[in-house]
Amino acid sequence: MKKEYDMSKAKRGPVISSRGKTRITLYLSNKVLQHFRRLGDKQGKGYQTLINEALLDMISNNHNSGSIATLRKIIREELKAIN
Repeated sequence: MKKEYDMSKAKRGPVISSRGKTRITLYLSNKVLQHFRRLGDKQGKGYQTLINEALLDMISNNHNSGSIATLRKIIREELKAIN
């Protein structure tokens, strides 16, 4: 190990950048989190990865009025629950 390191060109931030992803804060219902955490335990995947995959699947394969209506219904229920 060196006694001193040159930190003049150092940058703050994550060690590994996430290309194609953005960190956000998102409030989800406890039921949604519990579901994806259980599913993640069964599949050996992270729950956030499973949520991302479910959303990607919705927009790429099931982008129809039924899916949008279901999503709107869920959002309305969640907004009603927090008010």
